[in-house]
Amino acid sequence: MEPIAAALAEEAARKSGLVWIEGPDGTQRALWHVWHDGAVVLVGDGPAEQPLDGLGLADGAVVTVHARSKDKGGRLVAWPARVTELAPEGEAWRAAVEELKGKRLNAVDADHVAARWARECRVLRLTRDGAAVAGDGLPSGSLAAPPPETPATTRRPAPAALPRLLFRRRRG
Repeated sequence: MEPIAAALAEEAARKSGLVWIEGPDGTQRALWHVWHDGAVVLVGDGPAEQPLDGLGLADGAVVTVHARSKDKGGRLVAWPARVTELAPEGEAWRAAVEELKGKRLNAVDADHVAARWARECRVLRLTRDGAAVAGDGLPSGSLAAPPPETPATTRRPAPAALPRLLFRRRRG
């Protein structure tokens, strides 16, 4: 099963722009990434970038990567990965950043994003470090965490005129 699961891990990571990273303490977070040179590569921890704190993504740490199906969104495969922080402006960093730049949506400074990432962010490479688990080896539950408590709310009565506005017929 290992070669099939490894191929499934690569294919799922290539096709989906999102993976779930599970830290050593069980904390999970969805992160956008690219598949580059046989590994998941991601950028974060800077202004206007995804937060990486709390996941144990230190250089040399081992985390679990969960890849999802692009069409159904369900978990397909998981594997342990060793974290390597790429040194800014190094050859591996430049190659990874070129891939990341192409997938970074809505960057406010698209022309200078590489320089900003070198100054303010971390670029991480997550290389498979053990057997991938697919199919029956995955947990059957959702593993969804309850949403955090918040004072924010959107529950209030709908305005009285809303049905009229939504369902009125246009005269043509």
